[in-house]
Amino acid sequence: MEIEGKVALVTGAARRVGRAIALALAERGAELVIHYLDSEREAQEVLALAKQAGGKPVAVQGDVSVSADVNRIVATALQAFGRIEILVNNAAIFYRTPFEKLTEEDWDLFLDVNLKGPFLLCRKVGEIMIRQGRGKIINLADVAGRKVWAEYIPYSVSKAGLIALTQGLAKALAPAVQVNAIAPGAVLLPDSTTPDERERAIRRIPLDRLGSPEDIARAAVYLIESDFITGEVLTVDGGQHLL
Repeated sequence: MEIEGKVALVTGAARRVGRAIALALAERGAELVIHYLDSEREAQEVLALAKQAGGKPVAVQGDVSVSADVNRIVATALQAFGRIEILVNNAAIFYRTPFEKLTEEDWDLFLDVNLKGPFLLCRKVGEIMIRQGRGKIINLADVAGRKVWAEYIPYSVSKAGLIALTQGLAKALAPAVQVNAIAPGAVLLPDSTTPDERERAIRRIPLDRLGSPEDIARAAVYLIESDFITGEVLTVDGGQHLL
């Protein structure tokens, strides 16, 4: 699919990886729907940059784990552009949950935001794409979805579920819609990461460096522009999964 002129809804587009993906699509001529939850200032910055790229982007706030918000987010996109050709499910939460401190509230929050949210969006937007006869869905998974981290069990489970959702939807929405996932490795470490933790993280990567949000954005562009790939999970981790 040519990105130029297509309408792309990117969740969690105000910061970090979502921002990089949104701006990469804007630079290639996409019309952006910039979703955010709390980061209004950052969303407005992305909005301004997308306008400089020549588009007429819109920003919309909402909680992707709430059906009414998802319906409003999609309605905003349709009101602005009348269609959606690209959906990038990037919005997610991530924090440490040692098993002895893990609560039911933690479990519910991870599954609601990281798995239920993409499901709600895929269901709503997938129906639109089927009617259009075309569409691309990219889900942001994680290497933890395939190799569970002991101190991040609910996060890992949510991403494993997202991989399963991706593969199931690739079958259910074919042939009109291609559904793929990206599994990043160490790209942006938490702000609380110490220098020692950063060094240990790098030592676990064969390419001997952290990735960047732009690495993930380029992977998203590749999957959107490729029309004979569906149900794939593209690992972008510098070889970390090999260890």
